[in-house]
Parts: sequence; C-alpha cells; structure tokens
Amino acid sequence: MASDKKLVVGLIGCGNWGKNILRDLLTLDVEVHVVVVHITRTPELLAMGANKVTTNIDDLSGVDGIVVATPVSTRAEVIGAALNFDVPVFTEKPLTDNLVAANKLATLAPNRLFVMDKWRYHPGVLTLKELVNSGKIGKPLGIRTTRTQWGSSHVDPDCTWMLLPHDLSIALEIFGAIPEAKASIAWLHQGLVVGLIGHLNFSDNKWMSVEVGVAVPGFNRRVEIVGEESCAVLAGGWVEEVIVTPTKIGSDPISQPVFARGELPLMSELRAFVEHLRGGPPPVSSVQEGMANVRAISDLRTLAGLPQ
Repeated sequence: MASDKKLVVGLIGCGNWGKNILRDLLTLDVEVHVVVVHITRTPELLAMGANKVTTNIDDLSGVDGIVVATPVSTRAEVIGAALNFDVPVFTEKPLTDNLVAANKLATLAPNRLFVMDKWRYHPGVLTLKELVNSGKIGKPLGIRTTRTQWGSSHVDPDCTWMLLPHDLSIALEIFGAIPEAKASIAWLHQGLVVGLIGHLNFSDNKWMSVEVGVAVPGFNRRVEIVGEESCAVLAGGWVEEVIVTPTKIGSDPISQPVFARGELPLMSELRAFVEHLRGGPPPVSSVQEGMANVRAISDLRTLAGLPQ
C-alpha cells in the first residue's frame, strides 16, 4: 500500500457506541464508510464526518478493514458477512453470545478476526499488570472484579453478555489467560437476568471472583488484584491511579497511589487496529481469545442454571 493512500475502514453499525467509534476513526485520519439499517440517518452521519453511508454491506467493497458494532443478537451473522471481504475485521465484544457460532467464526478466520476488548488497553489495567509482573505486590493470589449499576441502556443482551466480557478480558490481560468457570449463582427479575456472581480458577491455582448486575443502585467498576504482599485496586471506570495497600497482618495499612495515565481505551484499540491495517502487529484480542471469553460466560451461565 502506498504511503500516501488513505485507509478506508468500513463501520457496520453506528448506534450510541458506534458514533464514538466513527469519531475516533476519523480522528485517526481514515476514510469511514458506514453501514446502518435506516438510510434516513445519512445526513446525520455525513455531518459527523462519514465519507459514505449505505444500508448494504456489499457496498463496502474496496475497504482495507471493517469494524463491527451491531447488537449482539446479529453479530455472528454480520461478522460472517464482513469476513467475505477478505480484510481484517475488528468486532465489538462479545464475539457472539453463542459458543457454536464462536467456534465457527474462529475456524473461518483464525488470523484476521479480532475482538474489541477495550479494557485490555485501559491505563489502570496496564498498571495493574505491571505491578503483578514486577513482583511489587508479591505472589499474585487472585483477582476480584465488580461491575454493577442501576439499569441498562442495552436492550439486546442480558447483563452476563453485556458486562462479563469486560472483566474476563481484564483477567486475560493481567494473567495471560481466561480462567475456568467453577461455580456461579444468578438472579432474575420478571424473567430477565439482572445479576450474577461467579468463581473461576486459573490453571496455576489463582482464583477469580466476578460480580455483575444491573439491579444495584449506583455505578461501580472495581478491579482488585490480591497478592501475598499487597492488594492493588483500580476503583473506577476512569480513574488515573491504582491504590496499593499492604495485606500482611501487622503491616502498616497506609495505601500508596500509583499513577495510571494514558489514552482513552477506545482510541487506543482503534489506533492498534488502524496500525495493523498499515502493516503493524495485530490488536488484542484474537478470535481464539474471544471464543475463550464466550466459553467462560456460557459455562458460568450453565452453572447458574441459565439458558444458553
């Protein structure tokens, strides 16, 4: 590809979150062709900077890469259509909410389908990873995550598919693997899943405790890494420090902040994808990692007695 050629990226789906993707792709100086369901949105999206708006995925011919941001219920089908263009595809998480479909996609495109796990680019998560790898908190024992809120703007997946992928991807980034589901409980309201607590184990005996829910007052995002020497906590969706507190009995309980500053995760992951289209390394997560994420959620749901 000539260095003066502007990259063309297809964006399938441009709802509330897709608009942010469009904004950041344009900031990265690529041409964006948008596919939406309703052609009446054309003036709005052109005003935002889209170079082309269509309702037909086939009109994406000639793009260098594709980003998929459609609802979970349509995602596997849309990804399948996007893969027909033989270009790299970057899809919103989760890969799908069906393990059979996830396996099929992984087989179909093992090297050019990637999942947008934005928390793997979060400065706070990367700081937690550095604290673990440097030994500054001692031997890591486990990870505890909380992702709860009151209500949801998503009408498509329940909270397990909406929230759990984030926390499992955090575990993947920090510890290099997604743990195996061992136990879980879930609760429903009027037939809808509104919360789940699960326990998972890594192959080296580290543990993971997860809690997600949409029936909890307030908005809570928390990641705790428990080590033999200290506990490191990221206490918010966008905070610029990790708090490290000694865990040894009899030690000084004074906490110390570790700065965690950097680019917003969505911009970082889209930058990685665009650079990959220009010949750079692939972004995280791979389709195989995305499939492992789907498997863990499916297993937690099964353990809680939820339908697949």
